Amino acid sequence: MLPNASSRSKRRTRLWFVIAVIIAAILVWYFAFHHTSSTTEAKHGGPGRGGMRAGMHGAAMAGAVTPVQAGKAEQADVPVFLRALGTVVANATVTVTSQVNGQLMKVYFTEGQKVEQGQLLAQIDPRSYQATLEQYQGDLAQNQALAKSAELTLARYKKLYAQDSLARQDLESQMATAGQYAGAVKADQAQIAAAKLNLEFAKITAPVSGHVGLRLVDPGNMISSSDTTGIVTITQTQPIAVTFSVPQSNLQTLLKALRSGQQLPTTAFDQDGSDVLGQGKLQFISNEIDTSTGSIKLKALFDNHDEKLYPNQFVNARLQVGTLEKATVIPAAALQLSAAGDFVYVIKPDNTVERRQVKSGPPFGDDKVAVLTGIQPGEQVVTTGIDRLNDGSKVQIVEAAAAGEVSSGKAAGTSKQRAEHGGVDKATSGKDSGSK
Repeated sequence: MLPNASSRSKRRTRLWFVIAVIIAAILVWYFAFHHTSSTTEAKHGGPGRGGMRAGMHGAAMAGAVTPVQAGKAEQADVPVFLRALGTVVANATVTVTSQVNGQLMKVYFTEGQKVEQGQLLAQIDPRSYQATLEQYQGDLAQNQALAKSAELTLARYKKLYAQDSLARQDLESQMATAGQYAGAVKADQAQIAAAKLNLEFAKITAPVSGHVGLRLVDPGNMISSSDTTGIVTITQTQPIAVTFSVPQSNLQTLLKALRSGQQLPTTAFDQDGSDVLGQGKLQFISNEIDTSTGSIKLKALFDNHDEKLYPNQFVNARLQVGTLEKATVIPAAALQLSAAGDFVYVIKPDNTVERRQVKSGPPFGDDKVAVLTGIQPGEQVVTTGIDRLNDGSKVQIVEAAAAGEVSSGKAAGTSKQRAEHGGVDKATSGKDSGSK
């Protein structure tokens, strides 16, 4: 048994030795293969050659001509606007109430109807007021007769007194009686005027022109002059007003214009700011600044002939506060924003571009903007292709279609080069991926 155990132990030792030799051979082959690959790559200029190609490619790109589109700086009178969110308010809102007491007999309007000033809206039972008027008219006739009799008697007393046939006391008494009846006549005339006015008040008319709202009282109900709910509400929409607020920093500009009698045009746009709803003018400026917002409230008046403006409607208000005369304007697409401020690329006579800092002003039209400093009229600025430019880049001005064709051609050429030089493109794409 012992010799067999000894032979088995020797066989295991030999097996482990063979396995160790095989592992060592594999490791030697692995390191030797990679060393050879690195030496071969160094001989053929692998990374170095790729870097050189990338450098040459960058140099070629740096000297390339970039197709761009351009616009010319022009001169124009640029209006200066203030923009704010506004609310449409009725120029007048009137709650129609009765000035006399009585039963509402009839209503002559329909809800939502447009009515004119003075138009009959409702009728209150006038019979009691008519009877009162006739009573006052009877009293007037009676007092007028008494007053006439007193005047005739006074005339006779004056003759008798002149003939020394009447005591002065009787004459003075008759003069007082005549004056009393004259006063009664005037009181009756005043009562008749009041009764006629009550009859007029029994006919309820529209105090302003506008649209009526919901009927608040139905015919047959008793109404009183002390009622606060009224019969109906009328909102005047022609003209109509728009209220909006602007920062208090614009106060002096507004006051100067208004105090000099200048009319400040105001335009109302819809919520999207695309459609014009009305043209008006500034009518009112608040007499105090809102301390909670640091703004001042304005009110503009609009004729609203087409009734596009409606009470409580939200609009975008645009107020013209002045005009920049002979200002320089450029296409809005040319203006770029950076950490240092606004800038543009100006095309110089040698077809290179200069990055120039500018001070932008108000917009002009739909696609232009005023430039206060940095650009002179007649200079050309880049409008498209800006993202491929640097200060001093060479450019070629092309039309929109040509710019698209040149860009497509460049893309195709670049793809072809990448297909031919796969190793270089792989290295470059690897760098790009790493940078991203």
